Amino acid sequence: MSGNGPDARPRDLATGESLPPASQPGYYPGFQTLSQRDFWDSATRRVVEERVRNVPRIRFFSPAEVPLMQCLCDHLLPQGDREPERRVPILNYLDERLAAGRIPGYRFEVMPPDGEAYRLGFQALDRMAWTARGSDFLGLDWDSQEALLKALHDAEPWPGAEDVWSRMPVHRWWALVMGDIAAAYYAHPWAWDEIGFGGPAYPRGYSRLAHGEAEPWEVDERRYVWVAPEGALSDPVESERVAHRGTPAQGQLGTH
Repeated sequence: MSGNGPDARPRDLATGESLPPASQPGYYPGFQTLSQRDFWDSATRRVVEERVRNVPRIRFFSPAEVPLMQCLCDHLLPQGDREPERRVPILNYLDERLAAGRIPGYRFEVMPPDGEAYRLGFQALDRMAWTARGSDFLGLDWDSQEALLKALHDAEPWPGAEDVWSRMPVHRWWALVMGDIAAAYYAHPWAWDEIGFGGPAYPRGYSRLAHGEAEPWEVDERRYVWVAPEGALSDPVESERVAHRGTPAQGQLGTH
């Protein structure tokens, strides 16, 4: 976990400096999924283009809940490596799902309806923050927010919200929120650009999958190496990171 807080951008392995925000991060510079729109059927083209052109307004989250949910998005799927105008509006699309009551077709019997689960989780965040630090969640400094969220990730919540977690398992709430944030991000064409995804295959299709080759319209992958921001808590091998500070521990190398 590391978001758009102070110095929270990935760092260049060679220099240790934070990588500057880019209009298109990732390993496929210059590639734009929407450049392939003419090869999609009209219904698909309309749906995908709408994700960029018509960002849904907030309907589910209250004005008091919006900054809290945005803060969660910033921590759990950071976009500090993106220029502000090219950040995917995760919150808006997550809100749209909840406002429309769309579900994946199932719900764990130990979980309340998704909208209720979100609001119970918000209550828990504030109660745990008040108990531990004497402030609501948004009043905590960035590092304390990270530590509280890491505790939820580890299914070891801070004291103060035991009544909430008796109504729904903390690991299920974490999976709900993390899954929704990731799904909203990777449904957007700008995220597709980042990973070199060519978009819907219908009706053109892909011709070179059997041989593992790139399609003629794809761009070459250009990898670069980065390390996690200083103080990031999401490294799965934290002891190795501490023991070998200055070199990337397992899980720290990647794309962003």
